[in-house]
Amino acid sequence: MTWQLLKRIASTRAPAEPVPEGGNDWRTESQQLHQQILDVLGRALCIRQIDAGSCNGCELEIHALNNPYYNIEGHGIRFVASPRHADMLLVTGPLASNMREAVRLAYEATPAPKLVVAAGECACTGGMFRDSYAVCGPLAQLLPVDVTIPGCPPSPVELLRGIFAAVRASKG
Repeated sequence: MTWQLLKRIASTRAPAEPVPEGGNDWRTESQQLHQQILDVLGRALCIRQIDAGSCNGCELEIHALNNPYYNIEGHGIRFVASPRHADMLLVTGPLASNMREAVRLAYEATPAPKLVVAAGECACTGGMFRDSYAVCGPLAQLLPVDVTIPGCPPSPVELLRGIFAAVRASKG
């Protein structure tokens, strides 16, 4: 069995198609956003991410924002551990019944002016869990949502665009 697998690996050719070119439009956007963040806040944008009952798909994409490729901290955006230090709440998942009060308290603890972004299909609409007995519905039923980022899960670029949209909306 192992010998057959090794023979197959050795006889397999390398793919012939070229490597796709990645779009770097978001890098230009993020550099512009960095200046907008400084214009609006005068410092870094601090985000408190809250999981209101998600499957963790959105969280994986949010964590990707901190890798060297996206490097959002280098563009003036950072995640904080307390809503008291946050400018924005980034909420993922459907609003689970057992998280309703915690999300409300986090919103109240966030100093004004504050932004609320619903990330992922579940936070925007309740997703596939909307009819569950354990779910109160989308985030907008509890908090005033400034920007929604649809997708299951949204890509890191879409998350960045949603964050950009929230900052631009607060500026105007």
